[in-house]
Amino acid sequence: MDLRLEPPRGAGPVRLGMSLDEAVAAVSPWGEPRVRTRPNRVPVTVSTACDRVGVEVLLEEENTVTAVELWWPGERRESSTRVLLAGVDVFRTPADELLKGLSAHDADGEDPFVPGLSLGFTRRTSQEVPRRPDGLPVHFTSVLVGGEDYYGYRLR
Repeated sequence: MDLRLEPPRGAGPVRLGMSLDEAVAAVSPWGEPRVRTRPNRVPVTVSTACDRVGVEVLLEEENTVTAVELWWPGERRESSTRVLLAGVDVFRTPADELLKGLSAHDADGEDPFVPGLSLGFTRRTSQEVPRRPDGLPVHFTSVLVGGEDYYGYRLR
């Protein structure tokens, strides 16, 4: 299966702006999602996995999807599911190669992001993975798709 990232609109079957019920319905074909809520507080999260690729849907505004984060399956785990950005596999392509051509901020750090597209990547992991000479993992461990201004606070 392919999960296509479509910044800043969504990822896979999940679209930004969906309601909680719509988000749950969108990810339910992969298995029973877990909905985490706290009384009178946001965010609400919907968590599941698609063939070991972790999926977390964030509802940071009342009952509205604001972001979707996808997680690499983890050390020594495989998945036939590909997470694609413009046809490129986010978790199997070296991070430095994936960022070429994108206007990424903090591209050499652990958490680069692309404002406007509102793509955020993470290389953070305590797992034994291939690393660059500076110690950063070669591949990303998660990717987040948010709305156009999702990372605006990091530009200030």
